[in-house]
Amino acid sequence: MVARSSARGAARWRAPAAPKLPASPDLTSARDLTIGDEATFERLGLGDLDLSGRSADGTEFTRCRLTRTDLSGTRLEAARFTDCVFEGTNLANLRTDRSSMLRVRLSTARMTGLQWVNGALRDVVISDCRLDLSSWRFSTFSNVAFEGCNLTRADFQHADLRGARFTDCDLTGAQFSQAGMDGTRFARCDLTGIGGVTSMTGAILAHQDLIALSYALAGALGVRIEDPDDE
Repeated sequence: MVARSSARGAARWRAPAAPKLPASPDLTSARDLTIGDEATFERLGLGDLDLSGRSADGTEFTRCRLTRTDLSGTRLEAARFTDCVFEGTNLANLRTDRSSMLRVRLSTARMTGLQWVNGALRDVVISDCRLDLSSWRFSTFSNVAFEGCNLTRADFQHADLRGARFTDCDLTGAQFSQAGMDGTRFARCDLTGIGGVTSMTGAILAHQDLIALSYALAGALGVRIEDPDDE
């Protein structure tokens, strides 16, 4: 028997609020920007900057637009992104711990191997991004939408996904063990080979996603599936 979505689960989701960007952000060049501990950046348009391989604690970005900025391999501890937009950025292998996003949009970003651990995301939209092998362990998602993303082998272990929605995403081999998923929504996603399927109690699926999930559930329960004609 397939459980129907409850009103309680449905009430957790609402469309993410949009970032509050300035009408005309200040333009900043690479020589003008240094990421350091407790640094604060406000109302900036950051384009074509190489900020890769840096390390900083307590950095804050507020009302900033980052376009084609390279943050690959950077380590940010307790970073805060508020009312920001990322477009075409490179966040591959960015490592964060205890960091947060509030009213943020990320589109067409490369985020392979991103580690967003022990973090928080609220009112965030992540669209058309490459997020394979990313890790979101122990992070909390509130009104977060993943749209058209490659999330193959992503790790959501112990994450609170009750306020997350996945639409048109490839989640092949993704791991959901011990995740909170009461009210998590999936629509037109590839759920082939996902792990931790028994943690999906209360999740809400589009009917076309159920077949792939049923195979994953059968595997988790040790159920063998045979073709009667092969007997």
